[in-house]
Parts: sequence; C-alpha cells; structure tokens
Amino acid sequence: MKLPPGQQARADFPRFGLGKFARRFPATPERIRFRIVGDVGREVTVEHQLQGLPRVEQTSDFHCVTTWSALARGWSGWRFSDVYEQLARRDAAAPPEAEVVVFRGEDGYCSCLMLDDLLKPDVMLADRLDGQPLGLGHGAPLRLVAPAHYGYKNVKHLVAIEFWRDRRAYRFPFPYPALMDHPRARVAFEERGRWIPGAILRRLYRLIIPLTVWNFARALNEHRRRTSMSIR
Repeated sequence: MKLPPGQQARADFPRFGLGKFARRFPATPERIRFRIVGDVGREVTVEHQLQGLPRVEQTSDFHCVTTWSALARGWSGWRFSDVYEQLARRDAAAPPEAEVVVFRGEDGYCSCLMLDDLLKPDVMLADRLDGQPLGLGHGAPLRLVAPAHYGYKNVKHLVAIEFWRDRRAYRFPFPYPALMDHPRARVAFEERGRWIPGAILRRLYRLIIPLTVWNFARALNEHRRRTSMSIR
C-alpha cells in the first residue's frame, strides 16, 4: 500500500496530540453527551438520539500530522452526514450555509473543518475502535473520525459541535500558533499547516514523536492510577 506524502506506517496506535491537553480526561468516559450550538435555531443536547440513527462500521487509516500512520483501523459509530441531517438540521435548525463546523473536546481541545468536507461518507462520530469501546486513550466516549484529514482535526472526548457561518467564532487552542492549523488539513495534499510547505513541516514534526508518545502514555498511566486509588 502506498502511503500519503511524508507518512510512515506505525505498528501501534498511540494516544497523541498537543501537550497542553495531556493530563485532561473526561469525567464520565462511558456517557455519550454533546451539544449542538452556534448559528443554530435552537441548542440541542444529544444523548440517546444517536441510537435512532443507523450504526456504521468502516476500516480506514489514521494519519498523524507528525508523519506517522496507523493503518486499517476498524471504527464503529454514526456517519456525520446522518448526525447533520437528523440532529443538526432537523432538531437544531443548523443553517445550510454554515461555512465551518467546530468540534470541542472535554479536554479543552478544539478544531474545525469545512462542512462540505465533513459530509463525505467516511466521516463519522465513533465510539468503538477495533471492536472495543474507544477507551480514554483514543477519545472515549465519542470522537470525530475524518480519515482524509490529519489527526489533529479528529477531536477526542467530544462534548460540543458548533455550526458557524464563518470562521470568526473559531480560534486554534491557545497558546499554539495559527500556522499549525490548516483550514482543511487534507492528507493527500500534505496540508500540515499554514504558510509553510508540508514537506518542511514534516521534518520538524517528526522530531517530536518520541517525546509526545512518552508524555501521553505517562499521563494516561497516572490518570488510571489515580482513578483506581479513588475507587478503593
């Protein structure tokens, strides 16, 4: 299989992301609950409504912007297009002319993508990975999966979806610079960030992989240890 430009296959699938969010985990990882807000007619809280939508399964690759790829992962959940049509448009009256959609996680992280990109058939909200519940390491209880876009767009621990008519309501998480956040972040076009060519960014990002994997693994182990002690 030919990998996208600048990517290298990795056998494992580590928890990854910006370091600021390493020690932030959801309080109730077993409970799916998120809000639909923004330029909508009415705000909607989604919990059990997902069960009324068709569940789908797909196998797709995950490409981290720092150049590693986890191949052929099995995801299970709900197509974003179904969530949009049945919950965002019907129940929340989200505007069809919404330019961007912002996803916010309980860990404080957020990202945005264009609505047109999100309506592709392989974009989903997933609660299972490789036949098992997501777990804290991969975004429990619910996360975005957008295979055509770099992993930093795929928000974990989803708690809000915001529909906006323009990008002014969105800011990449402080204190990280805007150059790290491409508006589309398409893997096939190596849109790793703004203003700097992807072929240059890949060399810089590759350097941070070992430290970031170690940092998140340590944070997850510490969280599990604290949680275990608190329930004894």
